Amino acid sequence: QVQLVESGGGLVQAGGSLRLSCAASGRTFGSYAVGWFRQAPGKEREFVAARSWSGPSTYYADSVKGRFTISRDNAKNTVYLQMNSLKPEDTAVYYCAAERYYIGSYSHWHPNYWGQGTQVTVSS
Repeated sequence: QVQLVESGGGLVQAGGSLRLSCAASGRTFGSYAVGWFRQAPGKEREFVAARSWSGPSTYYADSVKGRFTISRDNAKNTVYLQMNSLKPEDTAVYYCAAERYYIGSYSHWHPNYWGQGTQVTVSS
């Protein structure tokens, strides 16, 4: 099992940047695919980005490509989401997620471990 705790959310103006962090418990973090999802008010939760457990491959939603970067530091059991050029439509609760040994499609990914979420608000 793994427990995930997000941090780094907050209020930022449009065009600004934030970096979210997700600290994971456990000694097998390197065997987990990790990712970020978000849920805006009145909308369904959606995939944002993911990083494979087996190599450096990354995956992004079209809406954030070129603006967001996911990375991981297995030595620190931490996943990051660097968000640049933020837009008001990026406002949402952002969730860290993980699944051990996942090798499927990230467009239809339903991770089995989730954090509690961190609020990101982008003002216009």
